[in-house]
Amino acid sequence: MFDSHVAVLLEQAVALVNALTDGEARGRPYTAPRGAELADAIEAAVPRAAASLPRAVDAAQAEYFVAAAGRMREVFRAMQDGEVDAAAVTVNDLLRDTGARPRLDRSAGEPWQMHFHGPDDSFAAGVNAAGATALALAVGGGLAGRLGVCRADRCDRVYVDTSRNAARQFCSTACQNRAKAAAFRARRG
Repeated sequence: MFDSHVAVLLEQAVALVNALTDGEARGRPYTAPRGAELADAIEAAVPRAAASLPRAVDAAQAEYFVAAAGRMREVFRAMQDGEVDAAAVTVNDLLRDTGARPRLDRSAGEPWQMHFHGPDDSFAAGVNAAGATALALAVGGGLAGRLGVCRADRCDRVYVDTSRNAARQFCSTACQNRAKAAAFRARRG
């Protein structure tokens, strides 16, 4: 399983991908926020405690988040399709482009914490470097099969399977229930 820090970073990557990329969600078309709504969506996807960097999200940083989320989605899709090499190439590109690098930091009176960005990086670069690193640890650490894309009809939201038996197939209980109900209707029909 993932350690707690990596699990938090992967869930943050999932939240960014699902919030910032167009597609389908729970049986309906999903259009990612644009313009002024984009900063609010980023703020909602990245918990306050998750990033120690200044959080001002200007238009350039918002677009950086959108581009990185699209590339992170490619990693989830490649893993769903069994294309580990393609996932690894995309992760390596993300690591390079975000400038990800491990470093220990701490705030006054706090314990040392692992971060994957420099102290002067922007909020967007820091958060996306952390997401890229978490994906690298999953793909390169034998847990890549736990990255998935919802298998429900008309849903393409991503997830990280943290279950004990690695059997998760859906982004949410709502999609799991929709799929079960559809299968039941198909059997009865």
